[in-house]
Amino acid sequence: MRIAIASGKGGTGKTTVAVNLLTAVAQLPPDERPPEFLFLDCDVEEPNAHLFLAPRLTQREAVPLLLPEVDFDKCTYCGKCAEVCVYHAIAVIGRQVMVFPQLCHGCGSCTYNCPEQAIHEVPRPIGYLEWGTAQAGETLVNFGQGEINVGEALATPIIRQLKKRLLPTLADDGLALLDAPPGNSCPVVETMRGMDFVLLVTEPTPFGLHDLREAVSVARDELGLPIGVVINRDGVGDAGVEQFCAAADIPILMRIPLDRRIAEAYAEGVLLVHAQPSYRQAFADLYRQIVAQVAPEEA
Repeated sequence: MRIAIASGKGGTGKTTVAVNLLTAVAQLPPDERPPEFLFLDCDVEEPNAHLFLAPRLTQREAVPLLLPEVDFDKCTYCGKCAEVCVYHAIAVIGRQVMVFPQLCHGCGSCTYNCPEQAIHEVPRPIGYLEWGTAQAGETLVNFGQGEINVGEALATPIIRQLKKRLLPTLADDGLALLDAPPGNSCPVVETMRGMDFVLLVTEPTPFGLHDLREAVSVARDELGLPIGVVINRDGVGDAGVEQFCAAADIPILMRIPLDRRIAEAYAEGVLLVHAQPSYRQAFADLYRQIVAQVAPEEA
């Protein structure tokens, strides 16, 4: 099973839910526990799951973006490359061709459509992947993360490469948890794509409700994925999130109250299931509910 943990709004506790869910499921009895685990931190602008899981990262790989390079001996300045570039990353002005690397998505349209074959692609590193293993109780977990280079704008290619590199290594009956970036933009869509379930973490505030609506639109309405909600800091704000979930037929699978002890444990890098062991059962029950949503006959 492949589960993305996402949140339309940053700071809702998405990573807290992700790392504690992993740890709780990894400590289930052998007959209920998946045979393999994979955790991917897809928040490549600010990965922080490693602060809680303390992985031993043994491998590293650069992620390149293929950028166009023009051979001016062949170029006729026809402008076809600029015409087909939907990102406006290449411009032809008179007898000059300008490439804007920060706008380029590496799609290759300019190279493919150049009638003179005057464009070829050259790799430029925009970030890197790291992977290895982490320990969740007595269970060894495969762990991977991506990180974008400072000043780069495109996180999506790094997330795509992280998934391509590590998801195929997981057995079909294994469990993959993907900690998505915050928000609802392209990197989040890429993280959700191909998942079996999306767990949306929100908070009961007007801001939380606004961004939850957007996340539901992406995950369920656009990608057609089954979803469930975790309400963090339950007890503050208003009833807007609950009313929306009820009206939209979205199951609320877990509630985590506003509790200073939880915030203190988080600040110290201590997992909630360790700081308050009663949450181990709560997160195990969360996993069982997700299984029931995805494969009712197996629940």
